[in-house]
Amino acid sequence: MAARFGRVITAMVTPFDADLRVDERQVVRLCDYLLSHGSDSLVVCGTTGESATLAHEEKLALFRQVKSIAGGQACVIAGTGTNNTADTIALTREAEEIGVDAALVVAPYYNRPSQEGLYQHFCAVAKATKLPILLYNVPPRTSVNIGAPTVARIAADCGNVVAIKEASNDLAQIGEIRATTPDSFEIYSGADEANLPILALGGVGAVSVTSHVAGTDLARMHDAFFCADTDTARRIHLKTLPLTKALFVVSSPAPVKWALKRLGAIESAALRLPLVGPNEQEQAVIESALRTYGLV
Repeated sequence: MAARFGRVITAMVTPFDADLRVDERQVVRLCDYLLSHGSDSLVVCGTTGESATLAHEEKLALFRQVKSIAGGQACVIAGTGTNNTADTIALTREAEEIGVDAALVVAPYYNRPSQEGLYQHFCAVAKATKLPILLYNVPPRTSVNIGAPTVARIAADCGNVVAIKEASNDLAQIGEIRATTPDSFEIYSGADEANLPILALGGVGAVSVTSHVAGTDLARMHDAFFCADTDTARRIHLKTLPLTKALFVVSSPAPVKWALKRLGAIESAALRLPLVGPNEQEQAVIESALRTYGLV
């Protein structure tokens, strides 16, 4: 089964310098690191990229820079979703002009729209761009769930809505999405602890946080699964679970930024408020997971 954006899509963190400005030099370093460690595509300015605290112009600059680095090597997927339909359309159109490969559009947060509101929101965005769109369903962050019937309706009515990043952890819902959408509509795991179960339900890959530090193994897991070597796929998935748990010991991306700095992939684990870094106890959990995994 082919995957339009590859199997392992890393939801890339945004490196900041000591003054909390986007560190362009570290963006280059991180992109090179991820592309050489199993990532097929990169999501820029998603949740893990701290999109909520990035200014509009910072997002555009990141889209341009990552596209210039990764173009030809990997797909660049721009996180353009907001809880304002007009703003989402505007940012998606600007991302399209820059030349990104696709847009990741999260369910509107805080507003708590109805299923009809979700349908109309995503259709309005889809009609405003030629970019392929990935829906992003993450109820723990948005307080709204894109129901399976709504996903199927959007997929049927909006030809450029081609995939979903599913982070609901509702396997029954994910199975319903697979059963009610065309085979060409792709399902990506949006929760690393569910990567293998979602593949078993007809998923094609993962939009991952864990791939920042275990991308090569995640690529191997997907290769094994699609070569019908389920024993190897299961063994790798189970190996990654404690690492994934540690990378969410506190709100992401704080743990994965700390881990990346610990591994030397970035120089600073700085976060913009209201996020703060892991405390000493949380750092110990991450350190232990990295050591157990053999990364340090």
